[in-house]
Amino acid sequence: MKTPELLAPAGNREKLVTAVHYGADAVYLGLSAFSLRAKADNFSTEELEESARFIREKGRKFYVTLNVFPHNRDMAPIRDHLAFLRDLSPDALIISDPGVFDTASRVVPEIPLHVSTQANITNYTAAQFWERMGAKRLVLSRELSIDEIKEIRDHVSLELECFVHGAICISYSGRCYMSSYITGRSGNLGECTNSCRWNYTLMEEQRPGVHFPVYENDRGTYVMSSRDLCMIDHLDRLADAGVNSFKIEGRMKGINYVAGVVKTYREAVDALSKRPYRIKEQWMRELSMFSSRGYTTGMFLGKQPDKDYNHDDDKAYRMSHELVGIIKSVDNGNAAVALRNTLKTGDSIEFLSTGLENTSFDVTEICDERGRAIDSGRNDQTVIIPSVQGIRENDLIRRRLKSAPDSP
Repeated sequence: MKTPELLAPAGNREKLVTAVHYGADAVYLGLSAFSLRAKADNFSTEELEESARFIREKGRKFYVTLNVFPHNRDMAPIRDHLAFLRDLSPDALIISDPGVFDTASRVVPEIPLHVSTQANITNYTAAQFWERMGAKRLVLSRELSIDEIKEIRDHVSLELECFVHGAICISYSGRCYMSSYITGRSGNLGECTNSCRWNYTLMEEQRPGVHFPVYENDRGTYVMSSRDLCMIDHLDRLADAGVNSFKIEGRMKGINYVAGVVKTYREAVDALSKRPYRIKEQWMRELSMFSSRGYTTGMFLGKQPDKDYNHDDDKAYRMSHELVGIIKSVDNGNAAVALRNTLKTGDSIEFLSTGLENTSFDVTEICDERGRAIDSGRNDQTVIIPSVQGIRENDLIRRRLKSAPDSP
C-alpha cells in the first residue's frame, strides 16, 4: 500500500517554505478573493508564480483553493483567475461549488479538480456523483467515521483526503452563519471570526448585566466550541480505510505551529511503512507545545461528541514554547538567525531539528551581521550565533516559556 500524502497549509510564502522544509509532500494555498481563509495572508499573483517555481524545484505538489461560495458577481473574476492558473499549472484546484467546478472543467480541463470538504460529502452516492463529474479527489466531510470512509472507498476509485489535525467547525464542515449573524463577517466568504470559540454566558432578561454560567465552568462555557482534531494515534486505521491524503488544518496559524505539526506528522506518516504502527511519546509532546482547545478524535471513532468533543477549559493546552527565529544559513560554525523575538546572551534555546528536539543550548555569543559582538538582538534583526551540529537552513529556533505548563 502506498504511503498517504502529507498535505500542509500554506497561508503565505514563509509558511509554504516551512511546510516544505519539514516534510510536507504537498501544500494548499490560495488568494483571499477565492479562498475560505480570506483573513490569512495568502498570496498575490506574483507570489503564486514564485511559489510555484519553488515547489517544482523541491519536487513537491501544490493545490490552489477556489472553495469560496460564489455569487453571480464572482463568476467573471473566477473565470479570469482560472485563465491565470492555466499557465501556473497547479497540481489541482480545491473547489466546493458545483458552478465553479463546472466552469473549471471547461476553462482549465487540464488541471485536476479536488472537491472541498465544504461540499459535505458524507455518503458513497455523493462520492460516486463527483467521480462521474470528473473529480480526481474528494476531501471528505469531517462528520464521517472511519467505517463510513471505508464504505465510501469500497464504492469509488478516485482519491480520498481527510483532515487529521487542527481546528474543527462546530457547524457542518464549515457551513456556518453564526459569524455573519454576530459580526457581519461571513465564514462562507472566508471571513470567519471563530465566534463559536468565544466564551458565552447566560443572561436572564430581567437581570441585565448578571451573567450565569451554562454548565461546569464558573468563568463561562464553550458550549459551541469543539476541541481540536488530532488523529496521530490512528493514522494506520485511516490509511487502511483507503485515505490517500492526510490534511493538516491551519493556514491562519503561525510558522511555529506549521513547523512542529508538519514535522511530527511527517515522522508519523513515515512510520506507517512498518506494522504494527507504533506511537512515539515525542509526537504528543511536540503537538502539545502549541495552544489548543484540547484534542479530540472528532467523529472518526464513532459519533459520540458529548464524550470528548466540546471544549473544556481544563483540558486546553497552553503554548509552552515561543518562536525565537529562523536559521537563514549555517557556515563555518556559525548560524545566521532571522529573529522573531528578542534574544540575549545566556538565553536557553531549542532547535527544531531532527535529534535535537528536546535539547537545550545556552547562547554564549551573539554578533550582528557585521560580526560585532552584541548583548542581545531584537525582533526582525538578523544575528549570528554559534551553530550546533545537525541544524539546517530554515530550521526554527524556539524557547520554552517561563510560565509554560507541563505537557499533558
